[in-house]
Amino acid sequence: MELPETDSEDELGPGWEERVTNDGQVFYAHHGLKATQWNHPRTGKTKVVSGVLPLGWEKIVENGGVKFIHKDSQRSTYVDPRLAFATEETSGLHNLRQRYDASSTGLQILHGQNLSGLKAIVTGANCGIGFETARSLAFHGCQVILACRHLKKANDAIKNILKQRPFAACHAMELDLSSLQSVKDFVTEYMKAHRSVNILILNAGTFGGGHQLTKDGIEETFQVNHLSHFYLCQLLLPTLRRDQARVVWLAAESHRFASLQDTEDVTERFLSPLRSERFSPILAYNNAKLCNILAAFEIHRNFGCHGVRSYAVHPGNLVSSGLTRHSWLYWCLHALLRPWTKSLQQACAASVYCACSPDVAACGGVYVNGCLPCRPSPAAMDSVLALRLYNLDLRIIERTMGSVAFAVAS
Repeated sequence: MELPETDSEDELGPGWEERVTNDGQVFYAHHGLKATQWNHPRTGKTKVVSGVLPLGWEKIVENGGVKFIHKDSQRSTYVDPRLAFATEETSGLHNLRQRYDASSTGLQILHGQNLSGLKAIVTGANCGIGFETARSLAFHGCQVILACRHLKKANDAIKNILKQRPFAACHAMELDLSSLQSVKDFVTEYMKAHRSVNILILNAGTFGGGHQLTKDGIEETFQVNHLSHFYLCQLLLPTLRRDQARVVWLAAESHRFASLQDTEDVTERFLSPLRSERFSPILAYNNAKLCNILAAFEIHRNFGCHGVRSYAVHPGNLVSSGLTRHSWLYWCLHALLRPWTKSLQQACAASVYCACSPDVAACGGVYVNGCLPCRPSPAAMDSVLALRLYNLDLRIIERTMGSVAFAVAS
């Protein structure tokens, strides 16, 4: 079997061979010189690979030698298959090499990765971008919990995944983001069954509806897109810290057109029933997505030192998903532009990239568009506004639920 070259941009010279230690450190051996070194002979950089073999591969030791066999195809090689997915060690975002772009798909980003043993929660995973995100993770061995309002739709989505991957580990759990009590109940049931979270993808959202208050007395767009996700993250924080998890917040480029300038705007726009006559669905959506970026950055500032990495991502412009189901006008617009926009697999790529790519493993607190960290709006980078929003979110939840604190980890 011939494996793909590890990196066409820095091909090894004659006599050199790339090898890897058991713990994932790549080194280079020269047959003529009978010497080894850690740095690439041409680029001078060091590389690492995952500590586990890609999905489907197993290591066989026989007659004093080592070979690798793919369980499905029974193909064998003496070259460690992890070398095909080696990545350069970097010291920060300034050294990040762009390996993916806006046309990349979630499955392409996960190529060669083995997510066995990891657990992921994806909200709104029964359709659209959330479904493709869950499917991509499940295809690579991750145990995925589809957190959805409608259990039947979530179970139907799981059946679709199992048709393609019969051994995928997927489970459906009820989560209604229009109810803070439902969020708390979800966390209680989840921790009884699973007790760990490695990836939390806050994907679900709503758009295009008129002014409507939830049963908690909060404007629906704000609560479903932002506040309930914030509450979910807060309840899971002890576990997220223990598991050093990654948290991915779905944002949007339209956050650049948000109107929020301080927390008084949040109170007036999302907590006052008197706003119904002047309500703009698209402005409410933009404001809620700005809140998601602010929350992602503030969580990184507060808990990044504890291993929690938090990201905000833009999936793509006018992606044809179920988001516009409440507005026939926007649904028609998305349908007309479908040939020129991202597919759902391309749209989930940014979420998958932040959730699993080793490229950004140590770089939380970033906004990602087109699978590359970029600069969000000035308002999104306002640390004072982020802190005030964080504290306001806590006060709103405490007013409704009595307390944000909830012991979920033993």
